[in-house]
Amino acid sequence: MDDYLSIHQFSKISGVESTKLRYWDEIGIFCPLKRSTENNYRYYSTAQLLALNFVTVLSDLEIPLKTIAELRVERDPDMLLALLEKQEIQMDMEMRRLRHRYSIIHSRRELINIGVHADESALSVVHLDEKDMILWPQNEYGEDDTFIEPLSAHVATTGDYHINLSFPVGGYHNNMESFITSPGRPEHFLSIDPVGNHIRKAGDYLVGYVRGYYGDMGGLPGRMEAYARENSLTLTGPVYTMYLHEEICITDPSQYLAQCSIAIGKKRGK
Repeated sequence: MDDYLSIHQFSKISGVESTKLRYWDEIGIFCPLKRSTENNYRYYSTAQLLALNFVTVLSDLEIPLKTIAELRVERDPDMLLALLEKQEIQMDMEMRRLRHRYSIIHSRRELINIGVHADESALSVVHLDEKDMILWPQNEYGEDDTFIEPLSAHVATTGDYHINLSFPVGGYHNNMESFITSPGRPEHFLSIDPVGNHIRKAGDYLVGYVRGYYGDMGGLPGRMEAYARENSLTLTGPVYTMYLHEEICITDPSQYLAQCSIAIGKKRGK
């Protein structure tokens, strides 16, 4: 056996672990050139590196071992082309799923991190970056309805609007007046989804925080209005409510943390 390589030597040269070589031998995918009649040890030749490369390349591409075994017996360029095209489609679908899950993780990490570092007691004017989101259809409220009833109704039909509830959900009031008069009844719901149909524009916003269940704004709307008046701020556009900490990371619904923001224009003259 002086002209052959032991399984450990062949493993070192090829970079394929011995355990994998043994397994491939057992299932007939790649076998040693010889076996010792005395101890049944496996022995390989350097020429087998070409045959091994066929197995490792397809294995790295996650081609099923059964398919590799079939191709080991018979194959041609057309067969490989069809196989690689099929595998490419499957990998593209998997990459889309990974990008989707990455977007969910990124959105939630961003909001949770904002909540962790928020000064909950303070109101402040801060610059917010542009944010993509999905604006849900107009809400409809019954006489005694709260935040939850229209939310539940939309959840039942999320597929109709391509809404994914894995992304963080929030509220959208058309303006500050609506936020003050009906703080628990936003005109729309929103989800922080990067493929959204709505963009919160970058700019300076009056920002405040509140703890409580969905729709429970406490005294925050009045505080924000008073702050704007005292500092001669003009509040323009919609009010965005983003739930930074909710059931995903908080067990007590009364401790959910929301960030409310509205864009500011030029200071009013005194």
